[in-house]
Amino acid sequence: MNVNMGNVLGLVFANMHDMTMGEMTKHRTMGSILFGGRYRLIDFPLSNMVNSGITAVGVITKSNYQSLLDHLGSAREWDLARKKGGLYILPPFGNEGSVLYRGRIEALYGALSFIKHQSAEYVVLSDCDIVTNMDYKPIVEQHIKSGADITVVSHTGNFTSEEIALSTVLNTDDEKNVKSVLIMPELSGTCTASLNMFVIKKDLLIDLVQDSFARGLLSFEKDILQGKVNELKIMAYEYTGYFSKISGISSYFTANQLLLDPENASKVYLPKKAIYTKIRDNAPAKYDLNCEVKNSLIADGCIIEGEVENCVLFRGVKVGKGAKVKNCILMQDSVVGDNAEMSYVITDKNVTVGKGRLLTSSPEYPMYVGKGASL
Repeated sequence: MNVNMGNVLGLVFANMHDMTMGEMTKHRTMGSILFGGRYRLIDFPLSNMVNSGITAVGVITKSNYQSLLDHLGSAREWDLARKKGGLYILPPFGNEGSVLYRGRIEALYGALSFIKHQSAEYVVLSDCDIVTNMDYKPIVEQHIKSGADITVVSHTGNFTSEEIALSTVLNTDDEKNVKSVLIMPELSGTCTASLNMFVIKKDLLIDLVQDSFARGLLSFEKDILQGKVNELKIMAYEYTGYFSKISGISSYFTANQLLLDPENASKVYLPKKAIYTKIRDNAPAKYDLNCEVKNSLIADGCIIEGEVENCVLFRGVKVGKGAKVKNCILMQDSVVGDNAEMSYVITDKNVTVGKGRLLTSSPEYPMYVGKGASL
């Protein structure tokens, strides 16, 4: 089946999981969180849509989206600066009667006017909590071929109780028809979990959102997937590619660390399907003659004079002489003073760690230092 992906609208929810990230989303959206040395989480769904041939994408926002607007700019980096189609920022209160949304249904209702005016026949919905390099074309193809009302992108694997606690679990038959839906269940082991990506026909989405909003319903997962599982044909698409799910500070730390393995990085950063991001013109990283760097991602603009091991360093980070930084994530323009020691620490942007300071934590509970802090 040859699907015209130009007939598909992409919708990205930038704020949908802000509450899971604690202080990290105090001044930014989930989509604006820095990741992997030079990216933002929104870069992954945006790049996946563009690489799949989707040319019209709406980004649904709620609050704290100033940094998101700065990052996306004209959308030129994602080839979405177009006369026809392109990138649309959809702030709250975009529809008469809409509110500051409390769930996905209200978020969609606020963007309903935009959705109705798009010529696309199908819609791909995605959050910003999955780091992966995914082609949506075979998912849309299966959706059309199967005659499904809603297709849920999912993964079957062995999950811990903590991973499942914030997930939607699908019970399916042998043909991937969804028979029941569990919302944030208390279980562990092998199960099929939603990746918070959906394919649906545009007209059906509009009808479901309007009907649900009129009934005071808020949750797409609970009130539509679970509530209408016996009315609609809901199918699961089994995704077997590499991905990381971000559901808190700990999983964010782990997802970054996993990219230090070249095998994992090669599955995310593909030569012919790049992950695009805002370009920032920095000088190359500078390494002192006496520095020591092992198994780390070092972005451009960094200055390394001490020891760095198993770390992800974003643009403009400086590590002073005699400093030892191990198993850390240091965001943009952070400074580590001379002879300081850090282990299992995440610093936000513009953090300064003084000379000789000692910061240490554990891989299960990495320490997070807020934006602009001085220690």
